Amino acid sequence: MKVYVVDNGGQWTHREWRVLKYLKVETKIIPNTTPLAEIGEVDALVLSGGSPRVAEESSRMGNNGEYLDKANFPILGICAGMHFMSGHFGGATAPAKIPEFGKTTLYVDDADDLFIGLPQTFTVWESHNDEVSVLPKGFKVLARSDNCPIEAVRMVGRPIYGLQFHPEVENTEHGYDIFKNFLKVVEDWKR
Repeated sequence: MKVYVVDNGGQWTHREWRVLKYLKVETKIIPNTTPLAEIGEVDALVLSGGSPRVAEESSRMGNNGEYLDKANFPILGICAGMHFMSGHFGGATAPAKIPEFGKTTLYVDDADDLFIGLPQTFTVWESHNDEVSVLPKGFKVLARSDNCPIEAVRMVGRPIYGLQFHPEVENTEHGYDIFKNFLKVVEDWKR
């Protein structure tokens, strides 16, 4: 299986790559300016978090829009990756009423694919000033926190997922399991 990490300038992009390596996935980090045609044969993409405030600096997110529009494989957007995805499909991102940094409790309302076999409540690690303020049409909310009502989403009908929190850091409980569940989606998609 081949899953590439799209570098949006996030502080933990290398951790996403490392988790995939640990899970025995062929992976590498690619610049977000890489045209989809040059990515080659991949089974999925992870759109990393990043430093841009997506609502104000979406141009710094490179070719993420092309990936979302044209890719015929699963995509997981993390933090800024989720923000861009939401805006791209007609939702909105805005400054969080209460920015989250560090430990937060996640409440899973819909296990869907990413949270299968996981507890309904567990600790995740956050690092965001912005959050999705308007859910795009055709998406559903999977999880929330006390301060952020949209912590995890899924596009209905396509294997496109978004996470506000960071599953790649060790402080997030069940982070590797979330990646394993995403890889199961990828495996099923390939069949």
